[in-house]
Amino acid sequence: MLFNSIEFLLFLPIVFIIYWILSKKLILQNIFLLAASYLFYGLWDYRFLSLIIFSSLVDYLIGLQLKKQVNGRKALLFTSLFVNIGFLMVFKYFNFFIDSFVDFCSIFSYKPSVTTLNIVLPVGISFYTFQTLSYSIDVYRNKLEPTKSMLNFFTYVAFFPQLVAGPIERAINLLPQIENKRLFDYVKAKSGMRQILWGLFKKVAIADSCAAFVDPIFADYTNFSSIGLILGAVFFAIQIYCDFSGYSDIAIGVSKLLGIDLMQNFSFPYFSRDIAEFWRRWHISLSTWFRDYVYIPLGGSKVSKILQLRNIFVIFLVSGFWHGANWTFVFWGFLHALCYIPLIFLKRNRKNLDVIAQNKIFPNFVEVIQVFRMFVIVTFAWVFFRANNIQEGFGYLEHMFKNMFFDNSFLNKVGLETENLYVVTFFIIVMFVFEWFNRAYSFGLYNMPKNKISRYVLYLFLCLTIIQYLSGKNEFIYFQF
Repeated sequence: MLFNSIEFLLFLPIVFIIYWILSKKLILQNIFLLAASYLFYGLWDYRFLSLIIFSSLVDYLIGLQLKKQVNGRKALLFTSLFVNIGFLMVFKYFNFFIDSFVDFCSIFSYKPSVTTLNIVLPVGISFYTFQTLSYSIDVYRNKLEPTKSMLNFFTYVAFFPQLVAGPIERAINLLPQIENKRLFDYVKAKSGMRQILWGLFKKVAIADSCAAFVDPIFADYTNFSSIGLILGAVFFAIQIYCDFSGYSDIAIGVSKLLGIDLMQNFSFPYFSRDIAEFWRRWHISLSTWFRDYVYIPLGGSKVSKILQLRNIFVIFLVSGFWHGANWTFVFWGFLHALCYIPLIFLKRNRKNLDVIAQNKIFPNFVEVIQVFRMFVIVTFAWVFFRANNIQEGFGYLEHMFKNMFFDNSFLNKVGLETENLYVVTFFIIVMFVFEWFNRAYSFGLYNMPKNKISRYVLYLFLCLTIIQYLSGKNEFIYFQF
């Protein structure tokens, strides 16, 4: 079930009403929440429900045994890692490794006879796998008491707002909220409705509109001039941000309606002044996951410069590989590592910890240059993220600089009118204006105009825009990860 579908617009009010009717009996409320979560997930492919149930069962039992046993705890942790990462490797990476092996052998003019699997990638497997792994690791480290309730743990893993595309929640934050009675909070619910509205606007009006330009340009980039290719790259940078952060806003907003707080997953990353700040603000739940469970165990920054260099590359390469079974994602991570390394050696990776232009309306000239430079770097890297292969990514950039002339015929080539470009540009400007003035908060509509008429005019504009562009057919980009 998609957040941007008519089915979800019917599903959510029904769940909301029954959920709060059952609020006097926590166990009944959690049973219903788990059932609703499994229904939400099962509507994609009910066969994969067995996978998430089995993964939940394994980590639930391992958590209990980790608390009971003194010896053999590493073996238990290894079992959790083996089962969860094993599923991930089979469903997501098995064919990738086989194809890469064949490509490598072809260098030596050898064609091995191999077998690939005709399998479908379960939606959200990368997200809930990391969520269950964090539970096992935290229990192993004695940072978390394992829950005795199978119902509560299964609900934690399958919580439908963030199940298929995050945020990747830690049990230390989400599980206590599931275990304890929740009270309806009108202020929180109102904030949640605004965040859902903002997320839908970013997804439906901006991300999907940008996709109408991006898809044909990347599919036939050799026939576009420089202006068309630059537009394609910039619009993809906007598309992927609005698509993914839009999902996160909706997930967090829906959770607020249910009385549950999820972590902020995006903190206006395109207002960052360097690549280190960008990664503190982009997909925060994943970045902090790799920091806590990979980077720090490797020694983090408390090692020699050489080992620190290794740790940075490991983090970014693994992060890239997490996104998909393609060398383009690994190369994308490699490019970000290259940009990050100079900040480490210059000891400037922790320089921009505050909000840009804090307590000011506008940034200064230096900050404008820094933000523009960062956006250009990130946008170039996004080209490889979007490309089908690394060669295509380099080809795209080559043609971008090769055909340096203005040609407004690219609109005809993508099958759109000039008005389409003006409209999506207007939507992008609206988004950035609201996010700029709310950059110190958690989402773009956190603070609203004080004037009641202005607020309701804005709500009406957003609602009508969403209705106008809502198709219910465009999946979120990160569902494939």
